[in-house]
Amino acid sequence: MLAVNSTNSKKGGGMEDKRLTLSVEETARLLGIGRNLCYDRVKTGEIPSLKIGRRLLVPKAALEKLLAEPKLIKLTVKSK
Repeated sequence: MLAVNSTNSKKGGGMEDKRLTLSVEETARLLGIGRNLCYDRVKTGEIPSLKIGRRLLVPKAALEKLLAEPKLIKLTVKSK
């Protein structure tokens, strides 16, 4: 299970975060990838997301499932 701890004093000062979703930026940090790459993967559907108003959110449960069942991807290299 993903554990995202909040260190923001506005959200309880270190209490465990009870939110069901992560921002794309939080997801990128958690996965150890760049923000732009994470947005790209959300756009392609590789990282599940939902849009609420203007916000793009990644459900923690969907991310956990994605990480528990990794898929092999075929990379293609473009030659010059």
